[in-house]
Amino acid sequence: MKKMELTSPAFSPGARIPPEFTCTGKNDSPPLAWGPVPEGTASLVLLCEDPDSPTGLFIHWILYNIPAGTTALSGAVARSPVFPDGSTHGLNDFGRMEYGGPCPPPGKPHRYYFRLYALDTLLHLRAPVTRKSIGEAMEGHAIGEGELMGTFSR
Repeated sequence: MKKMELTSPAFSPGARIPPEFTCTGKNDSPPLAWGPVPEGTASLVLLCEDPDSPTGLFIHWILYNIPAGTTALSGAVARSPVFPDGSTHGLNDFGRMEYGGPCPPPGKPHRYYFRLYALDTLLHLRAPVTRKSIGEAMEGHAIGEGELMGTFSR
């Protein structure tokens, strides 16, 4: 699987995610950019997950069927379920089809992994799409991936 670079002008790898992208601020999605996708990419999937949640892996964001030619997302992605370009939100663990920023209980910092996957197919899924259903649909289709981890605590 080809490695892709995933970056944000808002925070460096391993750094604290600025409050405006969390529940203590505007709760907007951060701007993200990525390097070239592998040849044969048909769509992209973006996930944001917190493995440090007291309830286990907590899903903050699922955005799938992002067009293969896309190289960045500006901050504050609309909270719309489906976009004109075909990008579609999945269901996060807040129960919404949108980005839900970091909002850990007070205490030690949590890690938030933004993961981008290049797929050799479009995903034809019925809403609401969960982490489990998208994981199953992506199986055998991921040809590239990138990761950016940020931290946040309250």
